[in-house]
Amino acid sequence: MSDESCNPLLDKVRALCLSFPGTSERISHGAPTFFVNEKKSFVQYHNNHHGDGKIALWCAAPSGVQSLLVEAEPDIYYIPAYVGHLGWIGVRLDRQAEWEDIAGAIGGAYMARAPKKLQALVAGRSFNA
Repeated sequence: MSDESCNPLLDKVRALCLSFPGTSERISHGAPTFFVNEKKSFVQYHNNHHGDGKIALWCAAPSGVQSLLVEAEPDIYYIPAYVGHLGWIGVRLDRQAEWEDIAGAIGGAYMARAPKKLQALVAGRSFNA
């Protein structure tokens, strides 16, 4: 993993992820990863993962969302390695993705992995940046 200590893009992602109740961050599998209740990962930040040239998020997603997004906007969304078979989506940050859409993907990831008690705390919340 490259040094991400001074990365405004990661800082913005971090602020969005950590704005949800019960979230934390630690390095997992060599990448900054965001967790719900210290256990369930919901977003992972990748910068040139295994030389793929992408700056991206890997986000948990509700069932069926992956195929819809990948088909609708293949320049932004893709099926990521390792977690794609679980329905996760890759979101390219190095393309013309709108922060509103990125925030929506992060919010959707949180809702897909958070327990019902935590989901209730953010019910009705807009997931915009």
